[in-house]
Amino acid sequence: MAKNKLVAPVVKWVGGKRQLIDEITPMLPKRITAYCEPFLGGGAVLFSLQPKNAIINDLNADLMLVYEIIRDNVEVLITDLEKHENTSEYFYKLRDMDRDKAVYQSMTKIEKASRIIYLNKTCYNGLFRVNAAGEFNSPFGHYKNPSIVNAPVLRAVSKYLTASNIQLFSEDFEVTLQRIPRGGFVYLDPPYDPVSDTASFTGYNSGGFGKDAQIRLKQCCDTLSQRGIKFLLSNSATNFIKDLYKDYTITIVHAKRAINSDASKRGAIEEVLIRNYGIE
Repeated sequence: MAKNKLVAPVVKWVGGKRQLIDEITPMLPKRITAYCEPFLGGGAVLFSLQPKNAIINDLNADLMLVYEIIRDNVEVLITDLEKHENTSEYFYKLRDMDRDKAVYQSMTKIEKASRIIYLNKTCYNGLFRVNAAGEFNSPFGHYKNPSIVNAPVLRAVSKYLTASNIQLFSEDFEVTLQRIPRGGFVYLDPPYDPVSDTASFTGYNSGGFGKDAQIRLKQCCDTLSQRGIKFLLSNSATNFIKDLYKDYTITIVHAKRAINSDASKRGAIEEVLIRNYGIE
């Protein structure tokens, strides 16, 4: 079946891979029977590839709820999205609903998913960020005409998710990796190793993703290789990461990062694509 070009990311995400698709695509195995993505985020690679069988995961439960609702209730979601207002007062009222657990728990799944998409489209720089308590804390973006409701894309993504065998999870990446069968393929896009002490951004979840997690992920990659599972991994081109994966094939690519509070630091930076297989 031909790919639907309308199937594309529905949320903006730190480190999203849309701009690196042209570098990533030639490195993918020619035949993928089972696809796995444990750090889904905006899902740019998944939606570009559109595999028929996939296991997708993100530790951010709010994000995975968005995909669940798009799959199961897209028309009701679109209707709910249309009610939102692009004002500072409305933004902060909706953003702060997760401060009161009773109020937040009283919201329906559709209202929660609608809230996340709205906040993502209207917050400053599209920066999905939570504090230590797991509360959304990005400020209002003051955009004149944000695209809060992109109905054609939402419907296309819904159709893809329902027409294919896509399993959704929100769990630790190591658990997800145990689900993929031998002969499968994994694309890994974890929170990046910071290029400096001030460049760290791991605010997708309240737990963060430090050096210990990077090392645990590398150990999982070793296990994937032992199980006969191919993987492609993205990360920053730090000496730590390059040394950690020195036994694998490392390709340097250049990405232009648009999400940074300091505009002068939004430029081309070196990243790595690491794989355990040869390109056919």
